[in-house]
Amino acid sequence: MGLCKKKKYLSEQELEQEFGKKWIWTALDTTTRLIVCFLIGDRTLEDARGFLKDLVSRTEEVPLFTSDELPHYADGLKELFHKLKPSKPTGLPGRPSNPEKLVDEDLDYATVHKTREKGRIVKVEKNVIFGSAERIEKRLEELPSNTINTSYVERSNLNWRIWDAHLTRKSLMFAKSIRWLKVKFAICIGFYNFIRPHETLSRGKDRVFRPKTPAMATGITDHQWTIRDFLGYHVSVN
Repeated sequence: MGLCKKKKYLSEQELEQEFGKKWIWTALDTTTRLIVCFLIGDRTLEDARGFLKDLVSRTEEVPLFTSDELPHYADGLKELFHKLKPSKPTGLPGRPSNPEKLVDEDLDYATVHKTREKGRIVKVEKNVIFGSAERIEKRLEELPSNTINTSYVERSNLNWRIWDAHLTRKSLMFAKSIRWLKVKFAICIGFYNFIRPHETLSRGKDRVFRPKTPAMATGITDHQWTIRDFLGYHVSVN
């Protein structure tokens, strides 16, 4: 996604820090289809840390994490889920070695690597980064897809490109302000979570359509919101 302005109006520092290519980080719960959190920033370890910290703060237990092969995910998860193992004393003078970081045994994280040729996917590899492959398989049995994948996030990305012209690929549209881009995207997330019924969630075994949003599936609300409900909702800030 491009974030641009005419260069003659900006300093070199502004061009480097705020404008240019930006990355949208999103976390989706595959069971309820809820977008748990998002972040618009750079594809850096620093932003990965902030994004994952926000995600973990919204979960009551350690979920099964899946993503693409960007190494920042593994580095960020390792920082959030680890124990320190003290180094053994050597009996030599000087400062002792730093303790070793050991990843928590209950952390499960897997990645998807896609090989492309001429724009087409020819191979998909699934790798377990942290945790037990057997335990991950059992956890997947309780999830809708039953396999390691990133298809749910990729499908939601299509929604953002349809709903916000600034996110459309191969077009002349581009955002001019990070502030308003974040506001617009937050509205898209709210519309997705609270207003727009999800097709899979809304159809039961009898195939009758009963409108159900991700927020309803999660238990955040008991009804489908209207635009008026969403725009009129006030959040209290302590």
